Amino acid sequence: MRAFVSENHTDLLSDLDAWLRIPGISAQPEHHEAVHRSAAWLADAFGRTGFPTVEIWPTAGLPSVYAEWPAEDSSEQTPTVLVYGHHDVQPVDPIELWNTDPFEPTVDGPVLRARGASDDKGQLLFHLLGLRAHLAATNRSSPAVNLKFLIEGEEESGSPNFERLLAERADRLNSDVVVITDTGMIAEDIPSAVTGMRGLVVATVNFHGPDLDLHSGSFGGAVPNPATAIARLAAALHDEAGRVQIPGYYDDVLELRADEKQLIAQVPFDEAEFLKTSKSRALSGEVGFSTLERLGARPTAEVNGIGGGYQGDGGKTIVPSDAFVKLSFRLVADQHPAKIRAAVETFVAVHKPDGISHTIEWEGEGVSPCVVGIDTPAFTALSRAISTAFDADVVLPVREGGSGPEAAIAQAIGAPLVFLGVGLPDDQIHAPNEKVTLSMLYKGAEAAGHLWQELATLGKLGLKG
Repeated sequence: MRAFVSENHTDLLSDLDAWLRIPGISAQPEHHEAVHRSAAWLADAFGRTGFPTVEIWPTAGLPSVYAEWPAEDSSEQTPTVLVYGHHDVQPVDPIELWNTDPFEPTVDGPVLRARGASDDKGQLLFHLLGLRAHLAATNRSSPAVNLKFLIEGEEESGSPNFERLLAERADRLNSDVVVITDTGMIAEDIPSAVTGMRGLVVATVNFHGPDLDLHSGSFGGAVPNPATAIARLAAALHDEAGRVQIPGYYDDVLELRADEKQLIAQVPFDEAEFLKTSKSRALSGEVGFSTLERLGARPTAEVNGIGGGYQGDGGKTIVPSDAFVKLSFRLVADQHPAKIRAAVETFVAVHKPDGISHTIEWEGEGVSPCVVGIDTPAFTALSRAISTAFDADVVLPVREGGSGPEAAIAQAIGAPLVFLGVGLPDDQIHAPNEKVTLSMLYKGAEAAGHLWQELATLGKLGLKG
């Protein structure tokens, strides 16, 4: 497996160079044609790899790509595996902070820089090399598992049409395990695997007071000020220990087990380096939990923006008519977006003073959290595959602080998830000068090749435990 990857990694680099030149930014309408070209390029790449079934699935927005390759010797015990990733990329703004053209891939020593190099095109293409290595190393003409890929085209825009696609194509997506390839590892020399992603609900709360801005000398102190009220609402979100004060917020939180806390504690974490990376000067958050636990295993409430009244130069002495606060809530297993939305609505209503009216604008229905059991057969198979590729004795579990459509996939397909990703914390995804470490892609390819054999050895019954 390793020899094949080493001898053929230039194929991965050549494909990556070609694909990264397509500016498939789903968030910007002027680049939607490029997202379609990105889907077509990937469909062709699947075909060149040997997939007998490759389809571009249209949606109400931008297209996904589906590929399927059954095992020729498939039996009732051969597991079906679905790999999920996305082919769209983030905007490149601010362009002036890039050191190279974001869509002109540049190899700089051990890394390759371009938008999408790590998130998520590089992590998808290592799978194609890994599959070829799997076939060569096992002397097979088809994978050892029934292998499917579903590669979304709108993940970087919040996956607005993805759940509908999952429902419409449910008969084609039936699988025994789902492999998510849109995450990373702790460090180049510390193999790890994500075991959970937080959910998300996002809202803008608007307070309206007087029907026009009022002179603060004539009316200040005598009528409610929506800017003051919105500031008090924001301040009421947390107590001095950093705990969210929305009633019922923690009712459904699945607490970390003792063995999970012990494994997280083994993850190397340099607080000084973390502060340096974040450009911050102090750590903060819920008292009683480590920084890593706060980042991936604890729910949060954040003020993303706040404003109201006069914003220009100098002063303007008014009682403003309107004010707003933008809030986001990161959720952990087993919190549910609908319950959190209801709790937030009650909290806002309670903290709204008389004489102030309010509205809450929600960004969609929210994203559910997901968690992977570290004692499940699927995670054990993933750990063995990563251990072999990285020559490691232990694969550390980590929780991902971000959010994505993974929980929706798990719910729609009814299969366990595992995460195989090789991005690094300093890959600058979503930021200028995004990069990927090439050696990580090669190890990822090797791990993927081993994973298909590990899952085939388990079989359907073994995956069910």
